[in-house]
Amino acid sequence: METIKSLAGIEFSVIFEAFKEAFSDYEVQLNELELQRMLKRRSFNPDLSFAAFDDDKIVSFTLNGIGKYRSKKTAYDTGTGTLKAYRGKGLATKIFEYSVPFLKEAGVEQYLLEVLQHNDKAVSVYKKIGFEVSREFYYHVIEGDSFEMTEKPLDSEYSVEEVELFINRSMIDGFGDYYPSWQNTFVAMSVNLDHFKMVAAYKSDELIGYCFVEPQAGDIPQLVVASDHRRKGIGSTLLKEALKLNEKDSFKIINTDITCESMFEFLKAHGIEPRGKQFEMIKTL
Repeated sequence: METIKSLAGIEFSVIFEAFKEAFSDYEVQLNELELQRMLKRRSFNPDLSFAAFDDDKIVSFTLNGIGKYRSKKTAYDTGTGTLKAYRGKGLATKIFEYSVPFLKEAGVEQYLLEVLQHNDKAVSVYKKIGFEVSREFYYHVIEGDSFEMTEKPLDSEYSVEEVELFINRSMIDGFGDYYPSWQNTFVAMSVNLDHFKMVAAYKSDELIGYCFVEPQAGDIPQLVVASDHRRKGIGSTLLKEALKLNEKDSFKIINTDITCESMFEFLKAHGIEPRGKQFEMIKTL
């Protein structure tokens, strides 16, 4: 009989071993340091994360991030997995139901997750326990180091350069066409600022675009150009300069809102096609 309890006080190495075994059949594998970095960015809170144990072994788990999302205190599913031998028992649903009273007691108002749209079984389970689709996202992954950016020469009034990383909300609020997903928000990046680099575009001294990159992960969380300065090669130059800082032989742009035609067309023009789609789903607690 499995016992469900919080991950408070559980060594991270134990959590990592369960994560590694649960996702052993996934194409992309993370080492322990990469998992730590990913979970920190997503505000992982072990005290409000829960797992099913068979004796002392984690056999199913949900790793929750806790923070503010759209001004509400939110729990975010940073990773749910079940070891192969324990699948088919509904453990993930049992863990979620067990966690709800603890999350409510901690003041959490809503639960947020993302799920691949082709994962029909998971989508069905989430809908049955009260989650509703709030948005749809594309995700893009470019593998290999042969990708080459085409760019339009910039007019002399513009400049693009790597700058000392800053997140000054008063300067960049309103640039983007959609609200970033959980792991791409300024709050998420602020947790690990030293893991990110920033490329900025200026017209004279006015900031008119920017791109953040996480070089060790090959991740581009935000790429934004002010609407009145688009179609002038600024976005292309920002992405090209950001990719020079990338340390991996691949890069990814995860969770672009499918309603944002400007981003879709920009990426498509550079041969960056969607790899797939995700649902963002929310349940009010």
